[in-house]
This record gives sequence, C-alpha cells and structure tokens, in this order.
Amino acid sequence: MIPRYSRPEMTAIWEPATKFRIWYEIEAHACDAQAALGVIPKANAEAVWKAKDVEFDVARIDEIEAVTKHDVIAFLTHLAEIIGNDEARFVHQGMTSSDVLDTTFNIQLVRATDLLLAGVDRVLAALKARAMEHRMTVRIGRSHGIHAEPVTMGLTFARFYAEMDRNRNRLEKARWEIATGAISGAVGTFANIDPGVEDHVCEKLGLRPEPISTQVIPRDRHAMFFATLGVIASSIENIATEIRHMQRTEVLEAEEFFSKGQKGSSAMPHKRNPVLTENLTGLARLVRMAVIPAMENVALWHERDISHSSVERMIGPDATVTLDFALHRLAGVIEKLVIYPDAMIANMEKFRGLVHSQRVLLALTQAGVSREDAYRLVQRNAMKVWEEGRDFREELLADPEVTAALSPAQIEEKFDLGYHTKHVDTIFARVFGEEG
Repeated sequence: MIPRYSRPEMTAIWEPATKFRIWYEIEAHACDAQAALGVIPKANAEAVWKAKDVEFDVARIDEIEAVTKHDVIAFLTHLAEIIGNDEARFVHQGMTSSDVLDTTFNIQLVRATDLLLAGVDRVLAALKARAMEHRMTVRIGRSHGIHAEPVTMGLTFARFYAEMDRNRNRLEKARWEIATGAISGAVGTFANIDPGVEDHVCEKLGLRPEPISTQVIPRDRHAMFFATLGVIASSIENIATEIRHMQRTEVLEAEEFFSKGQKGSSAMPHKRNPVLTENLTGLARLVRMAVIPAMENVALWHERDISHSSVERMIGPDATVTLDFALHRLAGVIEKLVIYPDAMIANMEKFRGLVHSQRVLLALTQAGVSREDAYRLVQRNAMKVWEEGRDFREELLADPEVTAALSPAQIEEKFDLGYHTKHVDTIFARVFGEEG
C-alpha cells in the first residue's frame, strides 16, 4: 500500500485512527445495550461517550501495546486514560477481542466495497459511452491473434461492459456476504453477553448479526469476498490486454492518450508506450495474490486461532486499495482512449478480402457444392493471398470451379461489410437494454 498506487479516500479506511474509531464505536454501543439490559450502570455507559470527539493517540496505543503485546487491551487501556478508570470498568463487558476485531474488519471491507462499487460504476459509464460512440466503427475480429471476421469497436466495448456489469453484481453480493458483525463473547456462546447486545451494535453500525460465529466470524465469507476482487482484477487485465494489443505499432487501432510533455522512453524519443495498461496488468496480479491466502484462512482450529490475522492485516488494505486505484486508472484510460477507425479498415484490408472467406464457403454450399469441396475451393484461393499477396475476390472470380457455382454478382455481394453489422443493434439491446 504505497502512495503511488493509492487513492486517499480508500487508504483513509485502513488508517490506524479509523480502526480505533470503529473499535470505540463498537465498545460504546455495546455499553449502551448492556445498560439497557441492566447489566451495567447507565452512568458508566454514558461516560464512555465522553470520548466521542476525542482523537485517539495512535502513538500512545502503540506504546502500551509494546508492553501488553495485545492491541485490543492497549486500546482499552488508552480509552480508560481518557474517560477515567472507574467509568471504563464495564467497557468490553463479556466481550472478546475477536468481537471487536472481526466486526471492525467487516465494517472496513463494507466501506471499501462502497468505494469499489463507485469505481466500477465509473468504468461502466466510460465503456458504455465509448460503445455508443463506436457502435458501427468496423474493425477486424481476431481469434488466436489472427484475422477472423469483421466486428465493431462498439461491440468490443459492449462485451467489456457486460463483463464489468457482471462484476458489479458479484461485488454487491460480496458486500452483502461480508456485512456481518459478531458480539458473542468467548467461543461464541453468548455465555457472558446477551445476544441483544450483538443485535444493537450491528444495527447501529449497519451490519447483520452473524448467525453463528464461534469466536470468529466464519472466514468463508472473506474467501468469497477476496475471490470476487480477484475476478474483477482479471477483468481489468482482460480490457488492458486488448488495449495493449491495439496500441502495438503493427496494429495501432487505438492508443492511450499521450499528454503534452509526456515522455515515452529515456533512450528513444519517438516512443509512446501503453504504460497505463501495462501497469494495470501488474496491479491485477497483486489483487489476485490475495485470493489464495483468503481461501487458506477458512480452515481455523476449533473455535478460533489467529493464523488468519496477519494475512488479513495485509490483504485487506492491499487488495482493496490496489483494486480501487486500478478501477479509476482503467476508467481514465477508457475515457481518453484515442481510436483510429481508418487504421482499423486498413488492417482489415491488409489481406485483400480474406475476412469474407466464410461467406463464400456458405454460398457455395447453398449453391449445391459439398462442404468438403467448398472448403477446398475457398482455401485454395485463400492460400494464394497468404503466400503470394493476391487479391481474394479476384482469385475467386478467376476460378472456374467457383464461378461454375456462383455468378460474379453473387461473389461480389459476399464482400459487403454491412452483412457483419446487421445484428449489432440486437446485441446492444441485450447488453444495454432499451438504451441500446
């Protein structure tokens, strides 16, 4: 989590001061619930709120923890210093550290998810705008990196939109999955604290009570959450890879915006490199790096151990901060992406009509030629284009076996680009609804 790849809105969620503020709110709300149940004096519960406007001293808490070797106890000691030892004597009544730590972690993940959803929305808006703009901008579709048949740039953006829209649905589910809290005490039995305390704290903090929490919230929830982040990161890489391919000098159908004064290389002044999308590819790897440790955190000993703790202290901030930055970087790339329609047409025509081979094949079969013979005839002429630089249409028109089945007008008709775009509107309607 370094400033170069961080946005302050997200990093603030993971600052120690934010964490301690959430710890405090959990403890204060729990005291209110305990007082309502008659477990602790109301005056003591009210006294805890004396710290509601206090900025907790992170250095002091660290100083205490250096002695206690326990972060929650260090915080509670500091809180007692602020509100008084007698007033604080009922704080954390019947609770265990995991009640505070796990509930806080989930609150931070929920807040982080809200920022991630905003980032996804920005990406979706950018993809939709560019899809509409280039709905009928024809380019060559590629399979195995080789020219296949015509598509449109709008369809490319639309398929990425549909993928990212699925990711938004996944992220919403992941937010729901992680939005639970637990105030159930040692080993999760509520032996020393009433379940009503958990209900009250969760309601105040926008969470659902965890149905059964042992001493920790079950880590399958977190595994699902981080797996979702990994899928979103993979989609970011998918889009970035397409842009990187389009920016290759030999292709140059689109490129990242190159700003005034920008330099592409310390050695070669002519360079304009796809540095942002290459960066996104690397950031995606970092987010996915969190997935396996999150999966391995699911298996804990009995009612709890802390093998998950060190992992989550790292992957919680790192994965959410990195993905948040990547989403906004990707949105910026798409918003300002420079697209070259003329280059798309030039690339498509580089092999002189080969992209229409399937239409000729199908026409021959419709004209009564067996599929095997039709394939042989089309491939025979196509290989002359590959190997000798011939023109595919001219070769077909000069082939007596082909013209025996198809008239010149029928052959010419098979080279109409409009044939390949006739269902673009149908696809757009499926992706974007009525707006499509």
